[in-house]
This record gives sequence, C-alpha cells and structure tokens, in this order.
Amino acid sequence: MLVLSRRIGESIVIGNEVVVRVIDVRGDQVRLGIDAPRDVQIHREEVFLELQEENESAATASARTRERIGRMPGRPPRPDGEAGAAGRPGQRPVRPARPPTKD
Repeated sequence: MLVLSRRIGESIVIGNEVVVRVIDVRGDQVRLGIDAPRDVQIHREEVFLELQEENESAATASARTRERIGRMPGRPPRPDGEAGAAGRPGQRPVRPARPPTKD
C-alpha cells in the first residue's frame, strides 16, 4: 500500500484521469473530492463490500434457478449444453421433413 501525506487543497493523481483532492480535515475526519470520468465507479468501502455480497447472492440464486428449471418435467437439459432449435438450452431439435414418397 502506498501511503502519502497531503494538506488541504493538495491532490494525488491515479492513472491519467482520476484526481483525489483533500478538501477539509476536521479532527479524525478527512473530506476528499474525487474527479473521475463517469464510467469509473467510486464507492465507499462499506458500500462496495455490500454490493459485492448482493451480487454474489444474486449469482447463487440464478444458478439455483437454472438448476431447478433443468429438473422440470418435460424439459430435459441437453447434455452438451448447446442451445436447441429455438435458441434456448434444453429445447429439442426440430426433425427435418420427410421426403415425399412415391405412390
């Protein structure tokens, strides 16, 4: 971990586009201003950790849901995991039409 000392009004630059400036210091609290492109996500650590937990929980729920759907009657999953004729996993392929027979 890099540790830097900065005074009010001083900044650090992260990469080429993120600037962190010390705005104010009051007791044991430091106010920071962060200038970054809109596509850079910035979160307090506790919020970031909460978002990670929610994402992991949602991913686990999605995996359980896919597993349950795969066990539904009449919808056997394809062993190769490929999409069926309708473009969805578990769909049975459509049989080609039989050629006409001569009478």
